[in-house]
This record gives sequence, structure tokens and C-alpha cells, in this order.
Amino acid sequence: MADLYIKSLHIIFIVTWFAGLFYIVRLFIYQREAFDKPEPDRTILGDQLKIMANRLWFIITWPSAIITLILGGIMIYQYPSMLELPFMHIKLTFVALLYVYHFLCHRLYNQLQNDQQKYSSNQLRIWNEVSTLILISVVFIIVLKNEFNWIKGTLGFMLVAITLMIGIRIYKRLRAKAKEN
Repeated sequence: MADLYIKSLHIIFIVTWFAGLFYIVRLFIYQREAFDKPEPDRTILGDQLKIMANRLWFIITWPSAIITLILGGIMIYQYPSMLELPFMHIKLTFVALLYVYHFLCHRLYNQLQNDQQKYSSNQLRIWNEVSTLILISVVFIIVLKNEFNWIKGTLGFMLVAITLMIGIRIYKRLRAKAKEN
């Protein structure tokens, strides 16, 4: 019975972690766009967005990432035979990639908190989709488990990535047209 509580909490903290990752990059985009505003808007928006990013990052996202790791570790400790399942290796690879993404977001967070603007808002929009691709991959791997077909999985991953890139380009064009009008 305790196993089900651990699994439930693990899923809950995965959800809050992803929510934090999705929203933090959105805040990065807003912070980047605030740099282009005239004063006093730049300072007012920049300061408020820094506060929002700080609270999100350290109150929701980091704790969720840590608790997710602890609970996942407990489940693997309780059931080490899970590591013998081929799909689990693929899932854990994506989880490792998610932690790399998290650490890179932390670097972006530090840069923006120090008013360093190294990336355009469009580059950050593309960056925002990386966590989406990881989420989609992990969900399909977990649901399909041993039914996972590499060819279909790879094609599906590429199709989703292409669709996201096309969506970003369309959004960019719509924004450009709206600015012209």
C-alpha cells in the first residue's frame, strides 16, 4: 500500500516539476522581451518578472525536481528488477536528459537574473519545446512499455518536433504581422 502512495506522490511531483519547467521558460521569454521595452517599463517589468521567476524556480521547480528524484530512487530501490526492463533504460535516459535540461534552465535563470540576454525570445520559444518533447517521449515509453517500436517512436518524435517548429514559425509570423498593423 505504501508503494502506491510513493508512486502517486512521484507522479504528482513530476507534474509540478514539468509545470515549473514549462512556465519558467515562458518567464524567460517575457524577461527577454522586457529588455526591449522603453524605460520605465523595462525596469518595472524586469523586476517583477525576476521576482516571479525566483519564486517559481526555488519554491516549485527545484523542490519538485528533487522530490521526484528521491521518490523515483525509492521505487527503484524497492523494485530493482525494474532496471532489467529495456523500456526503463530508455525512460531513464530521457529522465537524465530532463535533468540536463533543468540545469541548463538554471543557467539561463542566473543569466536573466543578472540582466544577461544571450538568446532571442524566439530561441527561448524553441528551447521551451524541449521539455515538451521529453514529456511526450517519457509518457509514450511508460504507457507502451515493451510494445514500444523504435521506428514508430522515432518517426513520431520527429513528427512532433517538426510540428512544434512549424507552430513556432507560424506564431512568429503572426506576431510580426500584428506588430505591423
